[in-house]
Amino acid sequence: MLTMTIVYGFINSAILVVAALGFNITFGISGVANFAHGALYIAAGFLAYLCLTELHFPYWIAAPSAVIITGALAAVIYRVVLLRVRGLVVSEVIATFGIGLAILELFRFLGFVGFEYTLPVFVDASVPLGNTLVDAQRLLVVASGIILTSFLWFFTHYTKTGLAFRGIAQDERTALTLGINADRVAALSMAFGGGYAALAALVILPLGTIAVNEGYDVMINSLAVCIMGGLGSTGGLIAAGFLIGYGQIITATYLGTHWTMIVSLVAILIILIVKPSGLFGHQKELEERT
Repeated sequence: MLTMTIVYGFINSAILVVAALGFNITFGISGVANFAHGALYIAAGFLAYLCLTELHFPYWIAAPSAVIITGALAAVIYRVVLLRVRGLVVSEVIATFGIGLAILELFRFLGFVGFEYTLPVFVDASVPLGNTLVDAQRLLVVASGIILTSFLWFFTHYTKTGLAFRGIAQDERTALTLGINADRVAALSMAFGGGYAALAALVILPLGTIAVNEGYDVMINSLAVCIMGGLGSTGGLIAAGFLIGYGQIITATYLGTHWTMIVSLVAILIILIVKPSGLFGHQKELEERT
């Protein structure tokens, strides 16, 4: 039981980190809390499913197509909607939440409900870890988390666009004086976040089914991980992912799976009371802002 808890707690933590990376990227760079993140995640899953079943694309075409379309959709959301309310935090939250709600309910309206909507696993095999048998797809999620996080670090440190991302994130006014187009960078960050949401969907959704309600769960878990770790902090995201991930597995083991979502909600509540800026957040504490 202990070995299983450790192994699956680690895997669950990796799932949370991978799912939340896109949300964290967008907020860390543009300052926009993209509450359509869960909807983009599900949209990518359905897009890949449609490419495979209706258009009969091979997977090596269907998967990149879903990522590109999802990233483009996120950029369009910024250009068409968010550009007009940029800087108005409440308006940004309402706009992205409304768009996400519309996307998810559109899929429900079109009849995309049921257990038949699934994505194929990359590797159909199991690997023994101690006394625990783990399917290869879950190990692929862990590997994906390492690869995506490493790529993000490399991209933001060694590419021109990535350095522009960091410049806007650190000091937007100074970046503007250096000729960096803030709106273009923000749109790219939305596209980047949407692409990461799509990549997360492609490796996580084969573990279950593509369900509309999963979009809401992904959004809540991503929000919990990012708030707890500190919005915009990748290190904080990873730390919070492991705290919440193990918390969910322990809760599911001893109390039941229907209690796992409570862990994320309680994490949000506790961190907002104890340390509003998050474990590794650089924002000012509540008492400093008031």
